[in-house]
Amino acid sequence: MRKIRTRKHTAALGAVTAVLALSLTACGGDDTGTKSAGPAAAASTDSKSTDASKTTDDSKSGATAQNTGTTKTGTSKTGTSKTGTSGGTANAGGNTSDSYAYKHPCKSSDLSVRVYPREGSATQHVIEINNTGANSCGLSYFPRVSLGAAKASDHSGDITPAVPGGLGGAPAYPVKPKTAAIAVIDLNPSGKNGVTWVDEMNVLPDGDHMANAETQNFPLGPDVKVGDPKLGLYRSTVADAVSSMQSAGKS
Repeated sequence: MRKIRTRKHTAALGAVTAVLALSLTACGGDDTGTKSAGPAAAASTDSKSTDASKTTDDSKSGATAQNTGTTKTGTSKTGTSKTGTSGGTANAGGNTSDSYAYKHPCKSSDLSVRVYPREGSATQHVIEINNTGANSCGLSYFPRVSLGAAKASDHSGDITPAVPGGLGGAPAYPVKPKTAAIAVIDLNPSGKNGVTWVDEMNVLPDGDHMANAETQNFPLGPDVKVGDPKLGLYRSTVADAVSSMQSAGKS
C-alpha cells in the first residue's frame, strides 16, 4: 500500500511539473513575441503620423506659395491699374493731328474758358481756352471779344479791341487735347484815362463757327478803365500771346 501512494505522489508531482513547464514556455513566448512586435508597430504608427504630418505641412506650404504668387502676379502689380486702359485709351482713342483739327472746329461742349488778370500788368487779361475733349480741334485765329456793361439792354455800343492784321496761313488754330489756346487783351495800353462804364468782358472762343448764343460773360470788377484795347492772336504761351497783342492795330 505504501508503494502505491508513492507512485501516485510521484505521478502528481510529474503532472504539476509538466504544467509549470508549459506555463513558463507560454510566458517566455509572450516576452519574445509581444515585446518584439510592439516596437515595430509603434515605428509603423510613427511613420504614418510623420508622413501625414509632412503631407499636411506640404499642403499648407503649397497653398501659401500659391496665394503669394497670385498676389504678386495679379492685378495689384500687373493689372489694369498701371498698364490698363487708364494709361493708354485716351491717347489711343483720340486724333491729335493738326490736319484733323483744321477740318473739325472746336465745340463749346469740349472747351473750358478762363479769364484772369495777367501777373505783372494792371491792364492786361489772359483769355485761356482749354480743350477738354479727346480729339484735336480748330479755333478761329483769335476769340471774338467785346467789352460792355453787364446790365445794358443794348450791346450795340460795346467796345471791340483791335487785332493784328495781315492774317493768313493755316485754316484754323489747332488745339490738341488737354492743352490751351491763349490770347491776351490789354484794356488800356496807353494807361490814359478811359471809359469807366465797362464792367464785363464777353468772349466767344471761335467767332468763325460758333453762334453768338455760345458767348460767355466775365465780370471785370470795379474801377476798370478801357481805352483803345488791343487783342492778340491765339498762342501756346502767355509770353507769345503778349507779343501778338502788342502788334494789334498795325497793318
